[in-house]
Amino acid sequence: MHTAKWTWVLLSALALVIALALVLLPQSPLARVEEAGRYTEGLAGAPQHLNPLLAQYNSTDRDICALLFEGLTAFDEAGRVVPRLAERWEIAPDGLTYTFFLRKGVYWHDGAPFTADDVVFTAGVMADPDFQALDPSGLFDLWSSVKVEKLDDYTVRFTLSEPFAPFLDYSTIGILPAHLLKQTPVSDLPKAAFNSQPVGTGPFMTDSVSAKEVRLKANPAYYGERPRLQGVTFRFYPDAESIWTAYQKGQVNGLGQVPPAALPRIQSTPSLRLYSARLAQVTMVLLNLQDPDLPFFAEVPVRQALMWGLDRQGLIDRVLDGQGIVAHSIIFPESWAYNPSAPAYTFDPAKAARLLEDAGWKDTDGDGVREKEGRKLSFTLLTSDDPVWQAVADELSRQWRAIGAEVTPETMGFYELVGRYLYPRRFQAALVSIELAGDPDPYPLWHSTQAAEKGQNWAGFANRRADEIMEEARRTVDQARRAALYAEFQTIFAEQVPAVLLYYPVYNYAVDQRLKNVQIGPLMSPADRFRTISQWYIEIRRPLLSFGRP
Repeated sequence: MHTAKWTWVLLSALALVIALALVLLPQSPLARVEEAGRYTEGLAGAPQHLNPLLAQYNSTDRDICALLFEGLTAFDEAGRVVPRLAERWEIAPDGLTYTFFLRKGVYWHDGAPFTADDVVFTAGVMADPDFQALDPSGLFDLWSSVKVEKLDDYTVRFTLSEPFAPFLDYSTIGILPAHLLKQTPVSDLPKAAFNSQPVGTGPFMTDSVSAKEVRLKANPAYYGERPRLQGVTFRFYPDAESIWTAYQKGQVNGLGQVPPAALPRIQSTPSLRLYSARLAQVTMVLLNLQDPDLPFFAEVPVRQALMWGLDRQGLIDRVLDGQGIVAHSIIFPESWAYNPSAPAYTFDPAKAARLLEDAGWKDTDGDGVREKEGRKLSFTLLTSDDPVWQAVADELSRQWRAIGAEVTPETMGFYELVGRYLYPRRFQAALVSIELAGDPDPYPLWHSTQAAEKGQNWAGFANRRADEIMEEARRTVDQARRAALYAEFQTIFAEQVPAVLLYYPVYNYAVDQRLKNVQIGPLMSPADRFRTISQWYIEIRRPLLSFGRP
């Protein structure tokens, strides 16, 4: 009897210990920790072309392609070009020849080897006139003047018609597989089946693609650091609010982008971790300097007054919930070319008023709007119909009204803004955000030759000394000389004010706390949040004991 009694006591105690262990399982030695899992992220928008050459104008495409494809090189956090599919490169002293030495042992997702043939093929596509027709912005125009040679299976040489210091930036574009696409006419590339079943060399590969989601799985043959995640799923929603609802329902682990208005809600959600990083972009108001109906934009004092009259930090705090950094240059601060000594504008409405008064702009009829020679200081400000952009435009209008400028915001779809108004120069002022990724070369946006309709000098800025600086900086590979030239250019830009610089945007990204090792630094584009994704994992704890049936 006593033996049975003590046996029962011991069994009861053991049961209690096991029960407590199961309750405390996350800290229990009876659990096995696995670092794996599938990460699911919600994106606002839908993919169109999972092809790096066609993904430049769709952020969802760019996000997914960042995990599937790679270029010869990539940008690091400071915008420097670093090796990727190329192990190294050599630049001839005259700046005309670039020789890339490719990695060996790299395979496409279908098992075919990556070679110089793929590089030559991709460069050929970008140089093809049929592809140029698909590139209205001229982003790939450079390739039409570049000679490409395969020296052997793992060496490629590019020869330029003239020195072009930013050329390495162009080597970051994703490479396409020649063996899968060489029979596809370039003009048919946008409708190729490849765009929905892509094959790249990146750390992840496609598992399934549908209208609602794209599932990726880890690439087991990846040459670099192999992902700890088993896979990544991107689910598509119409807007940020829908993604938030999906997170609450447990349908996603991460929110691809958090708009400023949603920050308080995210910050008060214990299960979410918020990550923020400065984007290599600058938000600005472009002024149409060539519009004959707006002669006041041709007056430098008026443009300077618009700068002095803005409380940009106040705009960032009130409209963006602090998610921006006041911009003093079109070159971002982490760049080797940034000039911290260039003239900077602070908020000084009294100085703005003096400049306008001295230039002859006075409010003679007491309506709060200045006029000169019968013309009012009044213009329309175009911007995207995104709620954040609308709020920024409204705040600009309010602040400029205080110094006597009447500004009427007008919103529309982003593609309409670019295609119907910016390129044809059918605007008075436009609120836009310009990418500054990679080489700080300002030529495409500010050289006078780019003021033609196909160019991107939408403001129509023309300054002879600025042109000379941009031309010389493109011809030399001496970075110290280029830095000195760009320092002078930034001073000219600040004095001339061809655009009203506002802020460098901050990107906000939220993921569930179960996702570990997430790190993001300064981003060239939002897709760069995946720069360290090979180290991410979801911690899964599985019990070592089972009390169910075998």
